[in-house]
Amino acid sequence: FCTPCLQECLKPKKPVCGVCRGALTVGNKALDLEQLIESTETACSGCGKEMFLSKMRSHAASCPKYQNYIMEGVKAVTKEPLQNIRNFPNRFTFPCPYCSEKNFDQEGLVEHCKTLHSKDARQVVCPICASMPWGDPNYRSANFMEHLQRRHRFSYDTFVVCDYDADEDDMMAQVLMRSLRDK
Repeated sequence: FCTPCLQECLKPKKPVCGVCRGALTVGNKALDLEQLIESTETACSGCGKEMFLSKMRSHAASCPKYQNYIMEGVKAVTKEPLQNIRNFPNRFTFPCPYCSEKNFDQEGLVEHCKTLHSKDARQVVCPICASMPWGDPNYRSANFMEHLQRRHRFSYDTFVVCDYDADEDDMMAQVLMRSLRDK
């Protein structure tokens, strides 16, 4: 899984499985998977030595041939010129517009602002909206707390695959249609 997907799945208040989105609870082990890892043999991609998957991580850390194998892969991937890589804005973590505390996901920012800044009447720019293609990074909400409650109680990408080139109203319509189908 990529880091943004893991961050979304492992939110502190309600962590979910990255595959089935089922709730994660402390102490539940996937015993069948653990057994499979203990009993499945494979070969090291560097030296070719056969071992159980459960031993692969410690072997890979000490196998010089495996380290070379990984470095060759890194070199192959990084040979492309950097100008071909598109610069995507961060739409996963946001700073608080009141106190500049950083790295909140959307839900975390809403909770933080409700808890610590509910009485602050300053007009601020919504960092979530500002990160979107349709967002205006200079627009200051007259009532930011109400804006958060109305627009950001949930994340669109929880309900639809986000197309950030789509219009916000179209995305909201998709969310509403899906919610009706899921009843």
